[in-house]
Amino acid sequence: MSKMPTIKQVRAFTLRGGGADYHDQKGGHWIDDHIATPMSKYPQYRQSRQSFGINVLGTLVVEIEASDGTVGFSVTTGGEIGCWIVEKHLARFLEGACVTDIEKLWDQMFNATLYYGRKGVVINTISGVDLALWDLLAKVRGEPVHALLGGAVRDELVFYATGARPDLAKQMGFIGGKLPLHHGPAEREEGLRKNLELLGDMRQRVGDDFWLMYDCWMSLDVEYATRLANAAAEFDLKWIEEALPPDDYWGYAELRRNVPSGMLVTTGEHEATRWGFRMLLEMECCDILQPDVGWCGGITELLKISALADARGKLVVPHGSSVYSYHFVITRQNSPFAEFLMMAPQADKVVPMFSPQLLDEPVPVNGRMRASALDAPGFGVRLNPACDLHRPHTH
Repeated sequence: MSKMPTIKQVRAFTLRGGGADYHDQKGGHWIDDHIATPMSKYPQYRQSRQSFGINVLGTLVVEIEASDGTVGFSVTTGGEIGCWIVEKHLARFLEGACVTDIEKLWDQMFNATLYYGRKGVVINTISGVDLALWDLLAKVRGEPVHALLGGAVRDELVFYATGARPDLAKQMGFIGGKLPLHHGPAEREEGLRKNLELLGDMRQRVGDDFWLMYDCWMSLDVEYATRLANAAAEFDLKWIEEALPPDDYWGYAELRRNVPSGMLVTTGEHEATRWGFRMLLEMECCDILQPDVGWCGGITELLKISALADARGKLVVPHGSSVYSYHFVITRQNSPFAEFLMMAPQADKVVPMFSPQLLDEPVPVNGRMRASALDAPGFGVRLNPACDLHRPHTH
């Protein structure tokens, strides 16, 4: 076998606008229209999530070039802070290493940043580097990432859609629709009534066999979430997602004990590493884990999280992150379906999730995606050369 190349250079860039930081949208987009958040208690930050800065980070682009000229890359959120971490701290572990050293490199990056990292933007950044490493190794080998993860276990992926119009998602062939919750506890009885009215209206539109879920984006307390869940049972709510702040493991455990029989509690989008997910599992906080592969520690860590869940009979359905999720989901028995974020401003058509940043990004057709759509080397996508990359730091 020819000798494996080494890592020659690591580069980190920022990018503004929709894509990996999918909240960085222009006005008039459903994703920024009065959606409940932990900041909804303040009336001035209630209408728009951008008003409190949900889009301040921007996209982080990590490029890793090998000694043979092959370039692996990824996109995640992390922006300029992430660039600084990559260029000023993580590059020392990467450059000179063999492209196959993914496990060791993850361990070095995590332990070297432990004193200021562990979660949040540092783990987002490590996730981005990890995804770029998987992309690079798969390209060096001329294989798709899913082949490196053990290969596809099914012929196609099936999707539910997240967006403002589950009724349209049903027409497009998705298996379910997840609504953003619009009103939090600060809007009291009137807000609760409006949340239930919208759910009831959507149930009427989609009929009985289509899944409906509510994404609460960390905005509720246990009392409100329990009331919402019990009232929503009338409309056959399949699950209540990320109802509480991610660190409230005790609250999640209480909520799960108190939701109606058959309704699922899901969370994990803003959780990180095998240790965070171990807490969710051991405290019986939820039924489905929803790690974001660009935020939880990358593919390397997601494999560990998935194994922990699998041993406990729990499903892992990653938070929508385009090809970075698809290559993982298609290789796991305990990931039977995937999430698709409807990034069209009115949620009325299927558009590539990380557009315009990625080229060749596959999208579901009739709510499905053939495994063969994921057969190009690496993650199978290219960085759009028309995007305005900025490299704020070098090393």
